[in-house]
This record gives sequence, structure tokens and C-alpha cells, in this order.
Amino acid sequence: MKMGQNWIKNSAIAIAAAFAMSGFDATAHEVPLDAPPPKAATAAPAPTEILFTNVRVFDGKTASLSSPTSVLVRGNKIAAIGAGAVGSAGATVIEGGGRTLMPGLIDAHWHAMMAAIPLKDGLAAHQGYVNIVAAKAAEDTLMRGFTSVRDLAGPTWGLKRAIDEGITAGPRIWPSGAMISQTSGHGDYRSFHELPRSPSTPPHSTEIAGYARIADGPDEVRRAVREQLMMGASQIKLAAGGGVASNFDPLDVAQYGEEEFRAAVESAENWGTYVTVHAYTPRAVQTALRAGVKVIDHGQLIDEATAKMIAEKGAWLSLQPFLDDEDAVPMPEGSENRAKQLVMTQGTDTAYNLAKKYNVKIAFGTDTLFDAKLATRQGAQLAKMVRWFTPGEVLVMATGTNAELLALSGNRSPYAGKLGVVEVGALADLLLVDGDPIENINLLANPAKNLRVIMKDGHVHKNSLPN
Repeated sequence: MKMGQNWIKNSAIAIAAAFAMSGFDATAHEVPLDAPPPKAATAAPAPTEILFTNVRVFDGKTASLSSPTSVLVRGNKIAAIGAGAVGSAGATVIEGGGRTLMPGLIDAHWHAMMAAIPLKDGLAAHQGYVNIVAAKAAEDTLMRGFTSVRDLAGPTWGLKRAIDEGITAGPRIWPSGAMISQTSGHGDYRSFHELPRSPSTPPHSTEIAGYARIADGPDEVRRAVREQLMMGASQIKLAAGGGVASNFDPLDVAQYGEEEFRAAVESAENWGTYVTVHAYTPRAVQTALRAGVKVIDHGQLIDEATAKMIAEKGAWLSLQPFLDDEDAVPMPEGSENRAKQLVMTQGTDTAYNLAKKYNVKIAFGTDTLFDAKLATRQGAQLAKMVRWFTPGEVLVMATGTNAELLALSGNRSPYAGKLGVVEVGALADLLLVDGDPIENINLLANPAKNLRVIMKDGHVHKNSLPN
């Protein structure tokens, strides 16, 4: 027995010596005999539940409403529809009163940093002022029922982060970053005294701020694309032709060649996303399509051969209802820009009719610039689409179809989950409309009155129903 005790004692001494040599202090790791037991891990709180009852559902896929039903939102997703939509005892119940529950609207061509900036300031406004105006405009956008936007030029990185972190309210943003343009192109806002450009010339103020990026030749285009992707772009935008708001490029000119477009397309595809281009004319559109561009934004001056080519390539046409009416982006009367605007708007009817004839995939967007009052008419511009489509077709386009366009960003999409539809598992971006927007789409032109509930990501941002 004594031998065994000596063995234990010697072993303990040896172990203690080994710990001492290693620098390990055993006393520092002793657990007091009277120490309380370790606390059990705290269970995560149950996700919040919101139950919509007695609602007629427009699902974003078919131009019809369901019979009265219920929709359960759990956390940030739609958990159940119909008989299975039964919330827990703690669920918040929203009695729909037979109103329409539909997906949040999507604007496929928006400029969060420029929509509400006064025209007199344009891109020269102080960036601090721009950020404050854009934050307010983002909240207004959400309150119009647009829960997602595809932003097609501008330094939206900070605004998007603030929205995603809940610092300010606003829509989900799919950012493009700076619009990439050739010298003399739609994104070149330099004045004559700033020419010529040399390797030592500093970037223009619009490039420094992140509105535009001038790049010539395939190598420069690759670099510019990669810079936007590095900053978080979900898709890439290039200027492929003349523009209305730019001062030095006539509307009819084509910009960039196939090699430059192909460099952009390959760089974007390496990141699993795509290129969209600003283009109006047949030559600009066709050159981009031959290089693999997947989305054409605008296209008001296309001809029949170009519409057919868009369809054959399986590309998208992101059209805006540009007409010479109260929703026209303000341009000084008598200016060259105003003259270009008149030419462009005269092609809108033809473009929509050709796109319909060849069954082109059409997206809806507004492209509002430099007019806070015009921005408030986002829903009115959507309602104006009945000039070419039925109300049901318009609503499908601005929800489920536009969501398909957003999905082209693949893994570069900043938000995981399905949008634009009311179905189990989809993200809970929902609107409760006071009435039937398929019967009367003009309800969406007055969102303050007719959007009674606005939900984004399962969070209610507005509820004007009576208690």
C-alpha cells in the first residue's frame, strides 16, 4: 500500500514539474469547490410571427387574385398560406378586411443617389448633402411600396449599408457602382478645359465621387469592372451609346466596341454576374449583344431587326415609359439635351410594341433623375404602363418578372432568398393594398392613401389600418 502511495506522490511531483517547465500555472486553472454550475446556453428567441387574415393574394406570377385567405410570416419569410397559416399564441394578427396582399414592387432602373437631387446641382452637389437627401429619398421610395431597386449608377455603397443595418429605412439595393464609359461617352462629364487626359491626369470629380468611371480599351474596361466588383457591385453597367442627360455625345452615336464589351462581360461572368448597358439605337444595342451583354437598358430607338436579335439572344430589355409628359426628366427648354429627349421619347411606343411582338423579356423601371417631385410619381409611372399592357401584366412585370432580372446577379446578389412573389419560403416583402390593383392599377399611384401596410424583410414599416 505504501509503495502505491509513493508511486502516486512521485507521479504528481513529475506532472507538476512538467507543467512548471512549460509555464503552465495549475493553480490559475483550479475550479473552486463552491463555484456555481456553468450557465446553460440561452435559447435563441423565437422568430416573430405576423398573420395576415382575410386577404386576397396577388402572387406576382398570375394576373389574378385569390379568394380570401391567410398568410403567415415567420421571421423574414412567408411560412404558410391558406389553411396552414395559423400563428402561435404570440403572433401579431393583421385583419386584411378583404384587401389585396401582394409582393413589394421592384424598380429595375433606379438612381438612389440622384433621383431627388435638384437639377441645378446635378452631379456637382456636395456629397454630404447628397447622402442626406438620398437617405430621405430612400425612405420615401420604400413608403411608395418599392421594396427593391436595381441601382444603375451612383455611389450607393454607404446608403445601402445604412439601410441593411437598419440605420435608415429604404429598399433593398442591387448596386452597380459607377457607370463605366468611354472618353466622350454618356459618363464623361468633363468640360473642354479638362482635356486632354494623360496618364498623370487626376480622375474627374464624378469619378472620385463614384458616379462614373472613364475607361478606354479592353484593359482599362477590365480594371474598371473589377473595381466595381471589388466594392460590391451586383451587376455592371456600361454606356453603349449617346445619352439625353450628357452634354457631349449625340443620341445616335455608338460607344465601345465588341472587344471592350467582351472584356466587361468576361470580367463580370468570372464573378458570376452580368453586364447591362445604356443604349438606345440599333447599332449600340447590337454591338453589345454580340459581345454577350445580357440586359439592354432603354432601347427606345430600336428597329425590328434589333428587337428580333434581343429575343434570339435571350437578353432582357429594361424599358422605361418615357413620354413627353409630366413624367419626363426635366431638361432646359431649347437645349440640345431637350432636343435629344424629344427624339428619344418618340420611339417609346415603337419599342414596346416591337418587344411584345418578339416576346422579349421586358423589365419595368423609371430612371428618375434630379427631380424630387418626379420621384414621388414612381407608382404613377407604373400605372401608366397600361398604355401597352393589361394591369395584371404590369403588376407581374413589376414584381415576379423584375425579381427574375435581379436574380441574374447570382451569388453577387446582396440578399439571399426569393423575391417578387407571395409563396411559401419567399422573403416577406409585402404590400396590403386598399382595393384591387388589377381592377384599378391607379391605386398604386397614391401610395400614401392606398398602401395600408408596407412590410420589408418581415418588418412592418407602415400600418395605417384602424386599431
